[in-house]
Amino acid sequence: MHDVVVVGAGCAGMRAAIEAFDTGADVGVVSKLHPTRSHSGAAEGGINAALGNSAEDSPEKHAFDTVKGSDYLGDQDAIEILANEAPGDIYQLEHWGCVFSRNDEGKLAQRPFGAAGSPRTVYSADITGHVLIHVLYEQTMKRAAQGPLHVYEEFFAWRLAIEGGRCVGVICWDLVNGGLKLVTGKSIVLATGGMGRIYRATTNAYACNGDGMAMALRAGLPLKDMEFMQFHPTTLYPSGVLITEGCRGEGGFLINRDGERFMARYAPNALELASRDVVSRSETTEIEGGRGVNGSVLLDLRHLGAERILTRLPGSRELAMTFAGVDPIYDPIPVRPGAHYHMGGVATDNWGATEVDGLYAAGEVACVSVHGANRLGGNSLMETITFGRRAGQAAAEHALSSSPGSISGAPLADAERDLGRLLARKEGERPWKIRDELGSSMLENFGVFRYGERMAKQLEIIAGLRERFENVVVEDKGDVFNTDLTGAIELGYMLDLAWVMVQAGIARTESRGAHSRPADFPERDDEKFLKHSITRWTDDGPELSDQEVRMTKWQPEVRSY
Repeated sequence: MHDVVVVGAGCAGMRAAIEAFDTGADVGVVSKLHPTRSHSGAAEGGINAALGNSAEDSPEKHAFDTVKGSDYLGDQDAIEILANEAPGDIYQLEHWGCVFSRNDEGKLAQRPFGAAGSPRTVYSADITGHVLIHVLYEQTMKRAAQGPLHVYEEFFAWRLAIEGGRCVGVICWDLVNGGLKLVTGKSIVLATGGMGRIYRATTNAYACNGDGMAMALRAGLPLKDMEFMQFHPTTLYPSGVLITEGCRGEGGFLINRDGERFMARYAPNALELASRDVVSRSETTEIEGGRGVNGSVLLDLRHLGAERILTRLPGSRELAMTFAGVDPIYDPIPVRPGAHYHMGGVATDNWGATEVDGLYAAGEVACVSVHGANRLGGNSLMETITFGRRAGQAAAEHALSSSPGSISGAPLADAERDLGRLLARKEGERPWKIRDELGSSMLENFGVFRYGERMAKQLEIIAGLRERFENVVVEDKGDVFNTDLTGAIELGYMLDLAWVMVQAGIARTESRGAHSRPADFPERDDEKFLKHSITRWTDDGPELSDQEVRMTKWQPEVRSY
């Protein structure tokens, strides 16, 4: 038994593991991927902190921008923690070896990002997540060499083990050797990332299926604000690969087929650097209005010049050339909104603690909630670091002050029985067919704009897909790297979460942040819906309730950019 078991090895998971180790805990890290393949490494544009290196800034300004960006649904005490602790966390990362870009004075460079009142996004060209994930892996391996810290690499987490109201471990499928394994700890930290693969067009890696959220939901924990999926304005057409907001931060324009810089009509002050929900809706309106180019709009960087593109945005240029055949030095890039980041997740307090004793969560799997109804670019990486650190510390302190929980063989025996039934089935439908239909239908019926009749239709579609899922067949019966098996398990996660998302979306009869209902409820309704949605699993499926937003100093105002 470890003191702390961290499930997931992206930025939040490794930062939690590092902090738990430094607090004195014996740490185990469970990851279904090699840690440097975690999706955190795909983050491009930067990480937010009010350093004031490019213009006057302060944590209070950062906090206000985040509250406003959240469409006033973010919990303001958590947002203030993020803003106040971000600068110290950035300097810690720099001292560990993060090679951040610098300005002419030698200070950490900061670029403008959407809906920010000051240039506060620290960056490493346009590969910031790649730099962070490698530095955190280096720090994790340094501690693993010192011990006790062990990484269970390519362990696929399937179920939480809860005994007597306390989380005591996680049941995993060993991808390399086969078989179920129970990894136990006095404290468990979920850091499994997001769920963008519920959608066909997404920036997310194939690993992002909502594993941790679904495990928590089925274990009886509440999920918070599940209707809010952020669509990033600039994903490459047609592949859906992310093109960083840093392109617009460096001065890129969005234009339609007529060459018009159309954001002037939707956000006359902020233009391309309005909040992501505003820009995504604007682009979708242009495309649906017939002013797009083959289902996309165009991101124009040509006026920036070759030197700036090659210095500040080399990764974006390479992606555009590789996946769209376009060199942005000479031609505009075709882009459109794509599913990117989920603002909801496992409900936690400001230290990552859930309502189950010994269970914590951090990063995109969690909802603390600093993003509310719409996340600001650059805040997600900062959340992984700040709240990963806090969750790791809290989990270690809990473990070091606790005696080992009682662990019976029942959770593992139940899992082995259910797994045996799945593998024993010889005839049925392949999981990928259901997964493809789920992704396409979610994009069609629960996308940038939501409509009552489409959401009702999507609930019916999900119900039908769930019935078909009961008869899926895993053709590969082997033990080693059985991705057929893990794909079927992931599909079950995704069907549960899709149901939860659409149900919460139907119930929120207003437009707020990423949840936009232009036809029937086009306005924000603070009187009825300035509250979080809370979902729990019951024998009859998901059940909705609500929770007050924690306010400190900012009252809701009209949100314009």
